[in-house]
Amino acid sequence: MSDSDSSDDSNERLGGVRLWLLLVVNRWALTGVLLGLVFVILVAASGLGLTPLREIVENQDGLEFLFSAFIGAIITGTSIVVTINQLVLSQELGAVGQQRSRMQQSMEFRRDVESTIDEDTSPPEPAAFLYELVDGVQARANELESELDDERDEELREKIADYVEDTTANARSVKDRLEDAQFGTFDVIWAALNFNYSRKIYDARKIRADHGDSLSEEAAEKIDHMIETLQLFGPAREHFKTLYFQWELINLSRALLYISVPALTVMALLIMYIDGAAVPGTTLGVDNLVWLTSAGFVVGISPFVVFIVYILRIATIAKRTLAMGPFILRESERDEDLG
Repeated sequence: MSDSDSSDDSNERLGGVRLWLLLVVNRWALTGVLLGLVFVILVAASGLGLTPLREIVENQDGLEFLFSAFIGAIITGTSIVVTINQLVLSQELGAVGQQRSRMQQSMEFRRDVESTIDEDTSPPEPAAFLYELVDGVQARANELESELDDERDEELREKIADYVEDTTANARSVKDRLEDAQFGTFDVIWAALNFNYSRKIYDARKIRADHGDSLSEEAAEKIDHMIETLQLFGPAREHFKTLYFQWELINLSRALLYISVPALTVMALLIMYIDGAAVPGTTLGVDNLVWLTSAGFVVGISPFVVFIVYILRIATIAKRTLAMGPFILRESERDEDLG
């Protein structure tokens, strides 16, 4: 299997274009696209022969009927989201004993990884740490490959060869993604999602169980070492995923605070100073009041759309990483032999 084949398989596993939109696209760019689509739909609707907006606004004596509800919705929604985010982040607070225990557990995990991948000191950056861990998995796979010549069982040799090829190709693809990745962006989590360690643990254990009598002592030891290394990837990915969620929730809170005040100001201006006579005439065949009202509506829903695009990414990641360890929840990765 070539690197390109592995990359194609990984992209297919991550769901193609739909998940690319949900996960990879810049959140502000996606927000802009969604708001642009809403604006186009609202303007285009004016040409459907429905009741003219100007007539509706004149009957209602202004735009208050349309935009007043946004005031309470923006204030309430922003307050609730920020409060929830603060409750989530409050889990990071604690007494010195709790913080010391967390530090000790973190250092213990680092030492376990270092002893397993034969490194004196593991990198402090998340991307570099995962890179070294995946590189350790690749090294274990290469060591397992070196034992193939000693195996006389042809079926076993083919299974191990396929397993090693798949593992090394996937590891190289993930390492390429991690080389220039920086935590705080989605790149680190995106690379981690592309490493299907659960399947690799299952396949290694399956080989060990089905061919335990045929495996040489050295090969069995290499497989056990491979499984041990893969088992460390799960907690590492979950830890960095948790940190990334907290990072994104902070970004979401800041984004809502940045956008809510301008949105509220625009709503107030539309309610206080705009009526049917304020913007006469047409532009490009569309009533100027339609242009203004559509733009105002887009501004009003912008905090909600920002909230949606951030939560969509967090929820998608959470769904795809519900099970840690040798459990495969997605139908696309089910084993054909369920017996």
